[in-house]
Amino acid sequence: MTENKTQPTKASVDAFINAIENTRRKTEAWEVLRLYQEITGLPAVMWGPSIIGFGSMPYAYDSGRKGIMPVAAFSPRKASMTLYVGERFPDAENLYAQLGKHKKSKACLYINKLDDVNVDVLRKIIALDFALWNEST
Repeated sequence: MTENKTQPTKASVDAFINAIENTRRKTEAWEVLRLYQEITGLPAVMWGPSIIGFGSMPYAYDSGRKGIMPVAAFSPRKASMTLYVGERFPDAENLYAQLGKHKKSKACLYINKLDDVNVDVLRKIIALDFALWNEST
């Protein structure tokens, strides 16, 4: 089996955020970074070239593939701010309904700009998702 591409690196989170060309996305990346640091109490680590992660946990698929992944993570991508949060935590459906303008997949939340969402609700979503995964590590 090949090694997973997304691994923790020694790259600087500050340098990564400072290199973001879009001023709004850069400002929002700093804001989301502070949210995650407050909620997790963990240091930020670059995972691969573009994911900012907090903590780590092992995973194993039925196929036999194993690896590690961050317990909590986000990525300030060009198209949207991507937060790696799921929907398995209590009251998830209700909280996402209160969040504001966003797109959602099974394990990702996509936000065009933070002004489009209720940041207090976003904080709850991140905290509940982190608590769920943190309990399983």
